[in-house]
Amino acid sequence: MEIDIPEVKAEVEAAFAGYEAALVANDVAALDGFFRADARTIRYGGGENLYGIEEIRQFRKGRSPAGLARTLERTAITTYGRDFAVASTLFRREGDGGRLGRQQQTWVRFPEGWRVVAAHVSTLPVSPLPVGTP
Repeated sequence: MEIDIPEVKAEVEAAFAGYEAALVANDVAALDGFFRADARTIRYGGGENLYGIEEIRQFRKGRSPAGLARTLERTAITTYGRDFAVASTLFRREGDGGRLGRQQQTWVRFPEGWRVVAAHVSTLPVSPLPVGTP
C-alpha cells in the first residue's frame, strides 16, 4: 500500500480545507455534504455523541454560529492508498480560556467524492506543558 500519494493527499487536503471553511462560516448545507450520508457515520463532539447522519444534521442545525473561528495547529493528513485518509489537527479559539482542541476525521473516497465517516472533537484543559508533551 502506498502512503501519501501526492495527488491523493492534495485531494484530501482540499476537502479538509473546504470543511474548515464551511465550519467557521457555519455553512450547515456544506458541512452536511462533507459527511457521509449514512446511518453508520459517527461524530463524537465536545458534548455530544452523534450516531448517523440524521443526528449529525440535527446537531448542526441547532448549533450556535457564534465563536466558531479558530486557529489550527499541527494539522496532519495521511492517506493510505487511494481511498482512505486520516486528518488530525489541534485548534484554539479566542475566548476559550486557552483550552487546546483536538479534531480527528476519517475520510473515505466514495463515488460522490471524499466524505468523513467518523470524527472526534474534544478539548483539553489549559496546561503548562508544551504541545506534544506526553
